[in-house]
Order: sequence, then C-alpha cells, then structure tokens
Amino acid sequence: MADTVVRPVPSVSDASAVAEDIRIDIPAVTRLLLGTWGDVRLEARDMIKDPAFWRIDGLSHHAHRERVLDQTRLLAEAGAGGRGYPVEYGGKGTSGGNLAGFEELVLADPSLQIKSGVQWGLFGSAVLQLGTKTHHDRWLRDIMDMRIPGAFAMTETGHGSDVQAIGTTATYDAETEEFVIHTPFRGAWKDYLGNAAVHATAATVFAQLVSNGVNYGVHCFFVPVRDENGLFLPGVGGEDDGIKGGLNGVDNGRLHFDHVRVPRENLLNRYGDIAPDGAYTSPIASPGRRFFTMLGALVQGRVSLDGAATWASGLALKIAVTYGNQRRQFGGAGAGETVLLDYGKHRRRLLPLLATTYAQAFAHDELLVKFDGVFGGTADTDESRQDLETLAAALKPLSTWHALRTVQESREACGGAGYLAENRLVTLHQDLDVYVTFEGDNNVLLQLVGKRLLGDYAAQFKGKDARALAAFAVGETAGKLFHGAGLRRLGQTVADLGSTARSVEHGLRADDQHQLLTDRVQRMVADVAARLRPAAKLSPEEADGLFNENQVELLEAARAHGELLQWEAFTDALARVDDAGTRRVLTWLRDLFGLGLVEEHLAWYLLNGRLSTQRAAAVSRYIDRLCVRLRPHAQDLVDAFGFAPEHVRAPVASGDEQERQDEAAAYHAALAASGRAPKREPRPRR
Repeated sequence: MADTVVRPVPSVSDASAVAEDIRIDIPAVTRLLLGTWGDVRLEARDMIKDPAFWRIDGLSHHAHRERVLDQTRLLAEAGAGGRGYPVEYGGKGTSGGNLAGFEELVLADPSLQIKSGVQWGLFGSAVLQLGTKTHHDRWLRDIMDMRIPGAFAMTETGHGSDVQAIGTTATYDAETEEFVIHTPFRGAWKDYLGNAAVHATAATVFAQLVSNGVNYGVHCFFVPVRDENGLFLPGVGGEDDGIKGGLNGVDNGRLHFDHVRVPRENLLNRYGDIAPDGAYTSPIASPGRRFFTMLGALVQGRVSLDGAATWASGLALKIAVTYGNQRRQFGGAGAGETVLLDYGKHRRRLLPLLATTYAQAFAHDELLVKFDGVFGGTADTDESRQDLETLAAALKPLSTWHALRTVQESREACGGAGYLAENRLVTLHQDLDVYVTFEGDNNVLLQLVGKRLLGDYAAQFKGKDARALAAFAVGETAGKLFHGAGLRRLGQTVADLGSTARSVEHGLRADDQHQLLTDRVQRMVADVAARLRPAAKLSPEEADGLFNENQVELLEAARAHGELLQWEAFTDALARVDDAGTRRVLTWLRDLFGLGLVEEHLAWYLLNGRLSTQRAAAVSRYIDRLCVRLRPHAQDLVDAFGFAPEHVRAPVASGDEQERQDEAAAYHAALAASGRAPKREPRPRR
C-alpha cells in the first residue's frame, strides 16, 4: 500500500508568515510525541502491523467477538498483557509502559483495546491492586495468560458513577466462613460489563461488605461465574447486552447473583479484611478515604482512555489531512482545480484540531509519568495519588470529547469518501462514542476536579489571620474594579492602534496566553467559591441546592483547568526541541492551540474585562494567519504521528486519490496538446 505524500505550497502569499524554507524534523517530532515510553509504543505498533489484529468490517457481532477473543489470546502469547504485572509472575513491571502499549491497540481495533483493557487493566488489575500476595499467587498468571477470562463487575443498572450507592451485597457468614453475594433487586444487576456476556469465567465483583450487622462499604470479591463449558455456575445468572452503537467485538453483558457463596479468602483484602469470626479490620480508618483509595487504585482505565482517544484523533487527522492535500475541487485562478487544504475553511476546520491533539499528546505523557510514579512505587504517596486522580479526571473528558469532534470533522472533511466504512472514520466514531461515559462520565469527572480546585482554593486561607484575609478581600475588590472599569481594556486599545499582526504578536505571546488561561481558571474558581460560602450555614438539603445552582460554572472551571494543563504541557515540550525550524513551527502550533482556547471563550474575556474589543477581534484574524503559516507543514505534522500504512488502512489516505488526480491532469494535458479538446461554450452577449 503506497503512502504518497504531497506537500503543495499554499496559494496565499505571505512570505513573512509562511516561511516556506522551514521544515520540521519529522523523526524528532515523532519521538517527542511518542513520549517517555516511545520504545514500547513502537514495539506495539510493530506487532499490530500483522493483519491478524485488524478489524474486519461487516462481521456479525458474534463473529467479531470471537475474532477479538482470539486476538486477545495472541496478545497474551506475545506477552503484551503482562507488561504491567510484577516480574515474579512473568510480567515486565512497567506501569507506564503497559498503558503506552495498550493505548496503541486503538489503531488495530478499538474493540481489541477495550477487551484487553477489561481483562488486564480492570479485572486483572483489581486482583493485583486490591488483592494481596495470596491472591496474586492463585490467579495472576492465569489472568495474564487468558486461562481465566474475567469481567470487572462494578457498574450496576441502577448505579454507574455513584459506586458508593451500589446495591449488591456481600454478607459474611461466620459459621461457614463464606461471603454470600446477592443482588437483591433488578437495579443491582451488574451491567455493561465487558467479557460478561460470553467469555468470562470469573468476575471481580464490587459489593457492600456486611458483617455482624454492620455495612463496611464497598469492597471487591473474586467470584467464579462460569464452568469450563461456559455455563453459569449455580446462583449466577446473566444476559447479553446485545448489539451496541460500537465496540461490538466486546461481549458486554449483565450478571446477577442469588446468594452465591465464595470463601472468605476471596475478599481482595488489601484495604479491608474480615477475620474468621467476622471482625473487620482496615489499615485505613476513615470509610470515605478507604473507599476512594480502593477506587483510586483502578485509575488506569481513565489514564489509558485519555491516551487512546488522543491517538485515535491523530489517526483521523492523518486520514483527513492527507486526503485534503490530494483531493481537488472547484477551479482556481487559471490553475485548474484547488487542493482542499488550500481553502481557508478547510485549514480552519482541521489545523486547530491538530494543535489540540498535539497538546493532548504532551499532556498525556505527563499523566503517564505521574501514573508510573504512583503505581511503580517511586512516588506512591497520598498526595501523589490525589494528584494523579485529579489529573486523570481533568484530561480524560477533554481528550474523549475532542476525539469525537475530531473524527466527525475529519469525516465531513473527506466528503462522501469519509462515509465509507473502508476509510474507518465512521466506525471509529461509533467505537469512541462510549469513551465519554465509561470509566467515569465526563461531567462527573470534571465535578471531581472542580471540588478539588475548590478545596485547594480554600486551603489558601486556612490559618490566616483577619488582617491577611482583609488584605485578600481588598485585592479581590481592587481587581474587580480594575477590570470592571475597563482600565486594562483601555491600555490594550492604545497598544492596538497598529496592525493585527503587531497587536496580537506583541500582546498575546506565550506569557500573555498563559496569563489569560490561568486568570480564567482562578477567577472562575474564586467566583464559585464565593457563591458557595453561605453553604456552611445551611441545612444539608439547602447546601446541596446551592451547589447544584453553581454546578455548571464549577464544571466549566474544571474544564478550563484541564485546558491550562494541556497548554503548559505543550509549552514544556517546546523546551525539549533542539532544531530551530521545528521549534518555530511547533510554537506556531502551540499558539494556535492557546489562542483557539481564548477565541472559544471570548465572551468571558470580554465580560470580565480581560481583553479589549480590538484585541478580541484580532484573535480570530490572527488564528487565520497561523493556519496559513502552518499550511505547508500540515502533512509533516500528521506524518509525525508515526503511523505506518498498516496502521492507517484507509484507501482515501493511501495515495490512491493522488493517482486519480494525476491521471485526470495527464488526460486533460494530453487532450489540450492534441488540439482535439472541445471549445468552451461561448458566454452570451449582454
């Protein structure tokens, strides 16, 4: 499959902006994007060049499930499922490298990525992270080798993100030293579970642990669910979730339990244990902290979705930009039809998405490093775990929402060709759709981030005396008066009397972008905190109502915080670029990302006095100029994702379109040279 690359020079004449002589160092940018575990990513990409791992369109969901099961077994044979497991059990002991390799499977088939994630990242990880050595010795090797396919039974039909309220119970029977697992009503059925419909022979079941009449909250239990013939064990039942909107290679299903008994030792007891007589002990005294510690041990699902969504966005843009560099449509100024990417709208629809994808890739690598520090043991502190959970909750919503937007825009940018299943964009959108709601609904995750921001904000005042608080209040008032009176806007107006280029380049450089993005987060958090301050004197019901009234603003502040983190990660990455030309192009791309965020929230910046109307109007015009500057580098920037033809597998981006365009051009040139070309119909005289 040829991978023809065409890099036409844009027709827009702007020598100072375009700098046609600059080229990025594509291999260097690829290494930068691949990040800390680039070697593992390349190893995974080399493995999935094998067609045995590729998605085949048109299969029934039953056939697709069996194909993905076989693929998962191939991963196990290659040792890919054990990267994150301890060396003593045959793993490689690399937490960050494990997720890096796992994320790359989205290029083969998102169903394979998710099924293997269920097996090793959820089911197996629950045993590893929530169990102790006894459990590891009994089950880890068989989980790694796919001899025990498993389901992760947390979510219930009636409770998704609100895990603390799940209805399944695990009641301890001291006489038999067994737990009785029971789903007392229909809403307590475990639902949407990968592997549950057909393949799972065991499940890690989350249930309310009850002993001696006391509910000790949610704990996890290893529960066998099927025999060697694939039949449910006594007391276990279930249903197939059937065909879904995407990811139909994953056998999602429901499980329910009718007083199923498991030995006391099947409690995964790292954070809570039951003695033979039913006495409960835990190294974490606080029930709330214990619960969040257990859930925090499973944060890798959110981390991996952030990375997989980012690379899926890169794949969509690789397809759309390559096609846009080859497909021609409508006449140019006497030079035949125009390449799509030379149209201003086409640049504007794709290049800002490309800038965001780069920002996400750099932010994700920082998230992976944080994850590896916590789960690799080099930085496993309570503070680091809280930071990791907050960072994952901030980035996963942004990247998964961005993936859906990017794939859809790329589909539209490829016209009818983008709607063909063979070009992957339609099925990619279907498969990624659920990423925004599983492993934590995006809005719920942002609420977690918002609450952390409020907590950090309040901590600034802890222990402060009245004089310090008064000084802060004066500063806040002064700030509101300063911005509200338009003093900053007045200063900008004076500075903006020159050209658009000078006004923006002098006024919205890196430091200015950072200040604007940071200021927005701080101001929004401070405003929500001020409105929530009376909650301390209200009843619980009234306090909940007040919080609910401010929920939308809190979520927006959390989202702004995540965007700021991405911008900072992009800027940090620039400091690691040695080649001057590459750094210049990537700086333009970073500015496109930063100013795109400012443009998206222009109303806020205007209403809060952060930008003058002149500067605000100039932002959009300058973004257009940045798109012109980046136009000659668009193909290089998507090529830098490092995808081989076996990863792209979209005929529309394979060079076929360029061959068709060349054939058409040659035909018309030969016809003109022959003198046999028909004359144009004369225009009627007026």
